[in-house]
Amino acid sequence: MHNGWTFPVCEMDLRVGGSYRWVWRSPTGYEMGMGGVYREIVPGSRIVATERFDNPWYEGEAVDTVAFREQGGVTTLTMTVLYDSQAILDAVLQTPMESGVAAGFDNLERLLPTIAAA
Repeated sequence: MHNGWTFPVCEMDLRVGGSYRWVWRSPTGYEMGMGGVYREIVPGSRIVATERFDNPWYEGEAVDTVAFREQGGVTTLTMTVLYDSQAILDAVLQTPMESGVAAGFDNLERLLPTIAAA
């Protein structure tokens, strides 16, 4: 993962009403955990789930939508995160979250060709 972070917990019950739990661990042992509940699943099209961190660093709960669009054999993934207010969004954008999410997508981009080749 990015800068030595690992992903020791990845539990997912991928069905409407099912839950997920993820934990990231830094090289120093700090853990950041989060989870939520799947609200909508349209196979091959979109996944909508809530998001809440174990140690909340913003108020409320976010709603994440991941959409998949396939065109010409290439799938594009778009992720949208809806926060309870503009103020929360502004605060989140001041954290390292954006670079962490980008690093995760970079890792996914590197991993996918190895899965397709297997």
